[in-house]
Amino acid sequence: MTRPDWLPELVELSDYEGNWDKYLRAIYSIFINDFIIAHPIYQGSIVNILRPEISEGKEATFWHIISEGKIEEDRIIDPDRCKRIRWPRPIIENSSTEKILFVWESQRGSENRILIRLTFLDEDYIVVLVRRKGKIYLLTAYIIKYSNHKKDLQKEYEAYKANAAL
Repeated sequence: MTRPDWLPELVELSDYEGNWDKYLRAIYSIFINDFIIAHPIYQGSIVNILRPEISEGKEATFWHIISEGKIEEDRIIDPDRCKRIRWPRPIIENSSTEKILFVWESQRGSENRILIRLTFLDEDYIVVLVRRKGKIYLLTAYIIKYSNHKKDLQKEYEAYKANAAL
């Protein structure tokens, strides 16, 4: 599959002369525009951020989108996540198009998550939303890097489709 025409280009650190502070301000500004000032819409519902609490002057959801790691306090900035900061909003807003092949819901503990997976060329990217008390929130978004994770997500999607067909 080819790159969707609605998917924005990557935001590279080199676009900011390699200056991390300028780059961080730029990608944070994109996050603010896409999720704080204006909100994406998923199936007629406004998508808010799940974690508005501030850390180092920025919302926790922002840090979660640009970093990786299992322990929240020990997460590490991921350059691949940073450069795709423009992707979550258009993926959410285009989740019903033919370019988004995988959209499913999954129960994780007490949470009802919505997973929107975009796969094209060598890219495999997922946006995770959560439904709570009738509202939808952005939980995270990231590149699917490991083949085992891809297989697990594919199995989960196929199980969801099989149950939906019943």
